Amino acid sequence: MHNHARVPVGVLGASGYVGQELLRLLAGHPGASVAFATAETAAGETVEGQRLIKTDDAQVARASCLPHGVSGRYVNDVRAAGVRAVDLSADFRLSAEAVYGLTEFARPRVATAELVANPGCYPTAALLALIPLAKRGLIDPGREVVIDAASGVTGAGRNARRELLFGEVAEDYRAYAAGNTHRHLPEVRAGLAREGGFSGDLVFTPHLLPVKRGILETIHVPLTRALDQGAAEALYEEAYAGEPCVLITRGALPSLKDVVYRNRVAIGVVPVSGVQRPRLTVIAAIDNLVKGAAGQAVQNMNVMLGFPETAGLAC
Repeated sequence: MHNHARVPVGVLGASGYVGQELLRLLAGHPGASVAFATAETAAGETVEGQRLIKTDDAQVARASCLPHGVSGRYVNDVRAAGVRAVDLSADFRLSAEAVYGLTEFARPRVATAELVANPGCYPTAALLALIPLAKRGLIDPGREVVIDAASGVTGAGRNARRELLFGEVAEDYRAYAAGNTHRHLPEVRAGLAREGGFSGDLVFTPHLLPVKRGILETIHVPLTRALDQGAAEALYEEAYAGEPCVLITRGALPSLKDVVYRNRVAIGVVPVSGVQRPRLTVIAAIDNLVKGAAGQAVQNMNVMLGFPETAGLAC
């Protein structure tokens, strides 16, 4: 850890679930301190000991990390001030202006980046689950990869909406954005092509879980050749050897209990029996607010600033 004074970090848009999670993580960070935290309608409220101020009142030149929902104008203000930033909105994820911050595969680029686009929650789990297979040419491009993903309600944001009321969500389970229409799908496609060289069909269906936080993705992968349990697990263990925020659950499948409040992805695999052509089922779990958002932003910030990668994080 550096011996100099703590790095000042500005949090723009701190009243949402991701912004609040980011403030929680930064409060325990050994090398960073929150210079300011902003909100609009919630200005004046206090979150994690930080009094929220209006964005226009913030000293943007001191910002180092931008959370979900930041408009391009504020990103441009930060860049004009010569400050490095991590943007948790979707604005730059498909843009050549930013480094796509899937830390495990973009670490060298993140280290020198001026602007990092933090990945979305669903794409983080899907890409970490699929890239090791894609890099080895094991995904059959002539058949669809099917991703069935389920997320806790915090993934839908903090704005009041009737369909997210407790009485609507509790004891229910439902799909949404069916038919390959979810906004995260282009991000998954782009990341898989860039990091794994795969550009075949993906079928992505998200679901709403009646829990606060967590994502569980069940991914059905058509293979170019059969893999037994041991070979599949060994492949993932080799791909993520030494990665502090990836857990391969050998001999078991992950659940949300393995990941909530942790900056980790938990991955388990099982070969599919009773099919004519080889398939592998990959289960990936993350906390949508941590590894899927605020935690990965801190992980990327740590890489950018030369801190230990897991500083302030529980993996």
